[in-house]
Amino acid sequence: MSIRVVLVDDQDLVRTGLRMVLEARGVEVVGEAADGRTALDVVRETSPDVVVMDVRMPVMDGVAATRELCRHPGAPKVLILTTFDLDEYAFDALRGGASGFLLKDGPVDELVAALGHVRDGDAVVAPSTTRRLVDHFTRGVPPPATGKKLVDLTPRELEVLRAIASGLSNAEIGAALEVSEVTVKAHVGRILAKLGLRDRTQAVIAAYENGLMDRS
Repeated sequence: MSIRVVLVDDQDLVRTGLRMVLEARGVEVVGEAADGRTALDVVRETSPDVVVMDVRMPVMDGVAATRELCRHPGAPKVLILTTFDLDEYAFDALRGGASGFLLKDGPVDELVAALGHVRDGDAVVAPSTTRRLVDHFTRGVPPPATGKKLVDLTPRELEVLRAIASGLSNAEIGAALEVSEVTVKAHVGRILAKLGLRDRTQAVIAAYENGLMDRS
């Protein structure tokens, strides 16, 4: 199934390059924007599956645009694509509802795979930034008021949460636990509901905040 994508970046060359490599791999680029404000209009006109969003842009930055997009039911998924490994603006975008965080210097195949994962409801974070992302959320930053209580989870749900926090996709979790992907999705849905979480990114944070993962 083709993925419909809107590219948002203030650099024309970046958007042109992304369009070329993505379309060569079967991704349908349905729109482009050079700032967050324009992106909101383009998204309304094109109804993409995923918005590939830069962070630092004029008029409206990627954080504000992500928050605005994610306020609405049925909004497209947002994948942050940034130059900076430690870009706190991108972290803020994840809090605002973005489903993924990748670096512009990463492999194209990783980006294409991430688009599919994000479209399907998974969270994707660049491996090189996962630890620092967790540290950002868990060091001196008050957690969101989500009412997280891991004691409400069953042993299998804890196992799935630990796998999510380790960066595994639903398919990889299913293979590791020898259950179907449909079963994994059901577990993930129950975990999010029980913990009052929005998405898998917040589930990763919850796992670390509650001591489920080794943060050393």
